This record gives sequence, C-alpha cells and structure tokens, in this order.
Amino acid sequence: MQFKLWFSEEAGLKLEELKLDRSKKGLLKQIRKVLGFMETNLKHPSLNTHKFSKISCKLGDVFETYAQNSTPGAYRILWAYGPGKREIYVLDITPHP
Repeated sequence: MQFKLWFSEEAGLKLEELKLDRSKKGLLKQIRKVLGFMETNLKHPSLNTHKFSKISCKLGDVFETYAQNSTPGAYRILWAYGPGKREIYVLDITPHP
C-alpha cells in the first residue's frame, strides 16, 4: 500500500538541518531510506514500528519507527496516520533519549 508523507514544521526543519550538515550525511541517508519504506511498506521488519504511548495528537495514536538501531542516541521518527486516507503525518525526527 502506498502512503503519502506529510511533515510537521518541526520535522521538516530537522530534515533540512540534516541536509545542510555534511557530518550527518550517513544519518540523512538512513532517514531517507526509512521514509521510503514508510511510503511503500510500513510492515518492513527493519522499521520496528510500534505505538508510542507517551503522547498522542489530534490525528490519533502516535507511532515510533526506528531510523537507527543499536546506536547511542539512535534516531526515531514519530508519526500518525492522516490527515487523509493513505497519508502519514511525520511529527518529529529525533534522537532517542
């Protein structure tokens, strides 16, 4: 199933910051790969997608997807379904605490 990705202002700014920081080139590549999987195959095993119970948004449940794994401060993508059918709203791209 194909999904269209929408980005919050915060997520969009973080993605732009990563594009501008040459030292984060590898991280940007990983995040882009994950976003591609999110558009085409949300059940891809490397995503490790699960419900993020600490927050919710006006669209409903928030999910966490791994952009990295087994890395200190590994990056995660927080998102929700919507606003329309077959759409995903990316709330944040952030390092895991």
